[in-house]
Amino acid sequence: MSFEDGEIEGIIVQDMEVFSDQRGWLTELFREDQLPAGFRPVMAYLSVTRPGVVRGPHEHNEQTDYFCFIGSFILYLWDNREDSPTYLRRMVIREVEKRVIIVPPGVVHAYKNTGDADGLVLNFPDRLYGGWGKKEKVDEIRYEDVRENPFRVE
Repeated sequence: MSFEDGEIEGIIVQDMEVFSDQRGWLTELFREDQLPAGFRPVMAYLSVTRPGVVRGPHEHNEQTDYFCFIGSFILYLWDNREDSPTYLRRMVIREVEKRVIIVPPGVVHAYKNTGDADGLVLNFPDRLYGGWGKKEKVDEIRYEDVRENPFRVE
């Protein structure tokens, strides 16, 4: 496979608006009036990623991920959708601190904590992990050991 660098169709990157004062800060993670048309989150989770650790790469057949990053991360993406105008394009977003990144199905994604402290990632996907009651096959195709990984994320 031959990958090309550049923007990937369907990837949405938004800065989180942060309101700070002497107590700390607050940000709205999502608002229904600002979600992409047709996207409706159905669950939420929070993960902690230790410094230097990589999560992924993997993709989903049906699930869209709505990530909110708190910490120092690099996000790696590549378009694996054969019908996409950006098929086999790869993209690296080096500064995702306090950003929302929406990743559609078929886009492979991984992220690495590049900071010195634990980083937080919140996700509001539009599919239930393992389906209703966790009785379905998990919608995930993993690429950690696949030769075609264009990033060799370590």
